[in-house]
Amino acid sequence: MSALTVDPAPGHGQEWDDLVRIWEETDAPEGCKVEIIEGIVTVSPPPSKDHNLTAALLQRRLYGVIPEDWEIFQTLGVSVPGRAGLYIPDLVVVPRAVATGPGNRIPAEEARLVVEITSQANANHDRIGKVHGYAKAGVELFLLLDPWHSGRPTATLHGEPDGGTYRVLDTVEYGEKLTLPEPFGLVLDTEVFPVG
Repeated sequence: MSALTVDPAPGHGQEWDDLVRIWEETDAPEGCKVEIIEGIVTVSPPPSKDHNLTAALLQRRLYGVIPEDWEIFQTLGVSVPGRAGLYIPDLVVVPRAVATGPGNRIPAEEARLVVEITSQANANHDRIGKVHGYAKAGVELFLLLDPWHSGRPTATLHGEPDGGTYRVLDTVEYGEKLTLPEPFGLVLDTEVFPVG
């Protein structure tokens, strides 16, 4: 992963606009993910086949339970200016009306569910920085799928954001079931997710 540092503590006003402009103009190889994480523009390599398979398996399950006027995206930017962040979650569920129109990002608070799947190169960003960013923005539910968690792959559901922190609603090891609450009402069998 490479990073491009910008002046300290961007997040509001002109500094945020400059940071977003750099993000928009970053010319990364096809398939790479360009994000702003805590004021730093980062470029990550394309995800592994197992990573993509996990996203696809979860996306297939989610389509069976989301309302007809909601959509699931894998490459939609999610703006978190209060944390100097612009993330590209592995999956984001939003009402269709939010994702309609020009542009390539939405305000994070519009997301109904955000999913991040850790890779070896980005695990700490997903486990720490993004958890706080999504919570501060008020994202209702954040699901962290972590096949790299200390040799024991886990799925952790965060919810009830308050003051920039989440309450952990459930954590299971891969192989166990995790329930996404309404409006999803989905019992997710993590046994189907590949490890590593």
